[in-house]
Amino acid sequence: MIPQPPRRTGFFEHYEELIGTWTRRLRNRQQAEDLAHDTFVRVLEAKSSEVEQPRAYLHQTARNIAVDAFRREDRREAMTLEAFDQRSPHTGDPEHFMHAIQLANSIERALAELPLNCRRIFIWQKIEGLTQQEIADRLGLSKNMVEKYMIRTLRHLRDRLDAMAP
Repeated sequence: MIPQPPRRTGFFEHYEELIGTWTRRLRNRQQAEDLAHDTFVRVLEAKSSEVEQPRAYLHQTARNIAVDAFRREDRREAMTLEAFDQRSPHTGDPEHFMHAIQLANSIERALAELPLNCRRIFIWQKIEGLTQQEIADRLGLSKNMVEKYMIRTLRHLRDRLDAMAP
């Protein structure tokens, strides 16, 4: 007796529903059709001989494929952004790396020209991520005064860095 392929009946009757569901979610019929195709390929390649709830199995498989694709795209986008980010010293280009070091040194020298409170506020807000209110509380100043120090610091940095630009 010749072994029969696994039973797959019940899946194909949900094809249009699957496309409709994913067209609404993705807002793109072509992507939904591609997803349905990938879903059916995965289901047909599956080793299980029988699925008790084909509709639920299809939708869960489609969801898994969509999540995997989203994660891959998210990682690809993050890698692309990092590779093309002009401020990133990790691109492997020694000239770019040296420029980043020179810029950091220039910022450090420009900050050193400012009063202590200007330096503290800049570092606490831009590097440590504190809010202006948190900084005001730390220094015993008004939030308005913290904002004025930050404006002064940013103007000074802009002027110094513009003067150094080629």
